[in-house]
Amino acid sequence: MADRDPLVPPAVGHHLTTHLPKVEAIVGHRFSQPDLLAEALTHRSAALSTWAGKRTISISNERLEFVGDRVLGLLIAEWLAERYPRENEGGLGRRLALLVSQPVLAGIAERLGLAQALSVAPSESRAGVRQLATVLADAMEAVIGALYLDGGIEAARSFVRGAWEEALVSQIDPPKDPKTQLQEWALARGTDLPAYRVVSSEGPSHAPVFVIAVTVAQQEGQGSGSSKRVAEVAAASDLLSRLNMQSPKGSRTRS
Repeated sequence: MADRDPLVPPAVGHHLTTHLPKVEAIVGHRFSQPDLLAEALTHRSAALSTWAGKRTISISNERLEFVGDRVLGLLIAEWLAERYPRENEGGLGRRLALLVSQPVLAGIAERLGLAQALSVAPSESRAGVRQLATVLADAMEAVIGALYLDGGIEAARSFVRGAWEEALVSQIDPPKDPKTQLQEWALARGTDLPAYRVVSSEGPSHAPVFVIAVTVAQQEGQGSGSSKRVAEVAAASDLLSRLNMQSPKGSRTRS
């Protein structure tokens, strides 16, 4: 892999120095460029700024998240095609959408202990930002991006297949899209159909971040993503989780 740009120094503080070896053990890879891993673990609230030519660059995990999102999608798609050679594109697509969704990413990150390794601003740390699903999911994608850039596709594949195995093998039938599930939930109860709205849209044109809210039966869920579609799916998934938690025993929404 190519060497890092010398104009972009790593944002490594004491917190990251302490946790880098632990994360290397988690992903099963010794980084030849540890600054890549440090960048992957740096939340934007703790980002450092540095000069690159005439521009100021903010060093956080957002660029590596962009890379990791694409790498994860490719590796999961490859794996699903191998595991389900006779399944049609629709079924594979629904499996893929769930496996790369924010709740699954955040759950894996939490299980692996990634939250403790994240570098965040003190005020954000006190506010519990490390436990937010969107922060955990973004960090998980960034770590995969760093792993790919440092060790190549084989290193990334080895980690993903180990970390995602439980989530993948637990799928018996292709899951329904969360938006479809939420619509069916509303129809079954005679309520208004889900209403989606854009809460915010931030970031550069090549890596936007949309936050979408969805409302059903006076309940609201939120989700974020690199496109409105992805954010809508995350919002629907969030609201389904809330509705399931509030449903009486025996009336839980089925996946």
